[in-house]
Amino acid sequence: MKSNVTMRDIAERLGVSSVTISKALNDKEGVSEELKEKIKAVAEEMGYRFNTHAKSMKEGLSYNLGIVIPERFTGTTQSFYLQFYQLLSKVLDSYHYSGILNILSQEDEDNLVLPRIYNEKKVDGFIFLGQIDKKYVEEIEKIDSPVIFLDFYTDQNEIDSVLTDNFYGVYEMTNYLIRNGHKKIAFVGNVYSTSSIQDRFLGYFKSLLEHRINLKDEYVIKDRDELGRYIDINVPEDMPTAFVCNNDEVAYNLINLLQKNGIQVPEDCSVVGFDNSIYATLTEPPLTTVEVDMEEMSKVSVKFIMEKLKNPDKKYGRTFIKGNIIYRGSVKNIK
Repeated sequence: MKSNVTMRDIAERLGVSSVTISKALNDKEGVSEELKEKIKAVAEEMGYRFNTHAKSMKEGLSYNLGIVIPERFTGTTQSFYLQFYQLLSKVLDSYHYSGILNILSQEDEDNLVLPRIYNEKKVDGFIFLGQIDKKYVEEIEKIDSPVIFLDFYTDQNEIDSVLTDNFYGVYEMTNYLIRNGHKKIAFVGNVYSTSSIQDRFLGYFKSLLEHRINLKDEYVIKDRDELGRYIDINVPEDMPTAFVCNNDEVAYNLINLLQKNGIQVPEDCSVVGFDNSIYATLTEPPLTTVEVDMEEMSKVSVKFIMEKLKNPDKKYGRTFIKGNIIYRGSVKNIK
């Protein structure tokens, strides 16, 4: 394969002008979408690489995007968010962008310190991945770079967020448990911790309401403190027949706790999770869960921020991406 493929090489291969190739690869007008896709596919096949340094000098762009993850989400939940980062980086590469990972320390978040890569003008925009403090969101809103919030939102309607449909996913999961004969269903998650957990709880609660099942206070079980640090799960004395956990890692921890106390899943009680992360396959039995479409969320997030780079006034609000239930062996039909 030729090591320094040029636009002229691609043009000769396809029998079009170098100007057409340039317009297509730079997403400029004057070339049909069908031809653009064909040119991009051939360019990738031939090993063409953009000279982003030359383009950045010419256009005043860095061709970097900051992906910011709060420090507290890089511990026990690290694998989930790193997977998101990898997918985002892959999508960014298709736009000839690079993703710079920035871990937002708790101290900087508390003191409203903006990322250093913003102050040093190393990036053209940001994707914030994971819940951040509302006051910090207000600081982010003041910056002159496009921003997308991924996997969380606040009551500030003007922010652009891409989210999995937490509410509907857990609503459908709880309906599934009820169809399998379960009425004593607990929810595991601190509803004051993140917007995602709140929405998952509300989906669970709506399902209970529709089936005229009373919500017991002791069936809403905390899994973490206000800073997001996991705490011991206290199983209620009136044992539920099913637990809806706000994520797979919590479900994994709960199943281990139950088994240590001689309670078998799903023989004695059923457990379900959310995310379809690595923990869903580490449990015994494997976990029934809601799969987050991380790939689609990544594609939409990057697409939105690229549009915002072209048009800073572009607004999207909250965009929800549907998940899918993955059925495994952690639920028992008790009808």
